[in-house]
Amino acid sequence: MADAELTVSPAMREEPATREGCALVTGASRGIGAAAALALAAEGWPVRVNYRADEEGANEVVERIRAAGGSAEVAQGDIADPEAPERLLAPGEDGPVLVLVNNAGLRLDGLSPQIEDEQWQRVIDVNLTATFRATRRALPAMMRARWGRIVNVASIVGIRANPGQANYAASKAGVIGFTKTVAQEVARRGVTVNAVAPGFIETALTEEILDNSDLVKAIPARRVGSPEDVAACIRFLASEEAAYVTGTTLTVDGGLSA
Repeated sequence: MADAELTVSPAMREEPATREGCALVTGASRGIGAAAALALAAEGWPVRVNYRADEEGANEVVERIRAAGGSAEVAQGDIADPEAPERLLAPGEDGPVLVLVNNAGLRLDGLSPQIEDEQWQRVIDVNLTATFRATRRALPAMMRARWGRIVNVASIVGIRANPGQANYAASKAGVIGFTKTVAQEVARRGVTVNAVAPGFIETALTEEILDNSDLVKAIPARRVGSPEDVAACIRFLASEEAAYVTGTTLTVDGGLSA
């Protein structure tokens, strides 16, 4: 039987995408966030480089983007502050935020009986609640534009167990579930919502973990990842080519979770 011809009815066609806007990367003064900011700038996006305390690192990222001919500005703010999303995502001279990378993260490790309420809540606030608040603030502009990209940085710890990280695992598993649900809510408006789940990546957040050489031996690729490995995936998910990819979690772990 001959292949049926695929036709698209007028009702299925979306309005043209509006690309007059910018990208915001939270926690972008170093590591995965910095690499993501550089990658998005290379795609032509004006980038807001968010930082909480590392002003020097954020300024360095901005300088690198500008030196390469891109556009960037620093955006200071503790993403866990309930008032921060309104300030960080407000439309400015660079337009509305049409690409949001929720990258800022925190680890306060310990075995479950040793984790105190404050340690639990702080990790949830930074990793999960801040992702929700920033997404909530970003979505109206994206939906009006009928184009938007949200990429949430989760972790393979949200997929597979890692003793000593109950609070971190709970927050990242929450990010994955949140990503799937919001993706379904906004898919018809040209907005995609995806997550990346890095494995062992060489950043300041993982320095003490990666001192254990046995962990590297357990990775099928036999190496730890780089921030650029993750940024390449973020770059794709934020692109026009990824318009039909939504609600998914892309593992970036050298085969560790396979």
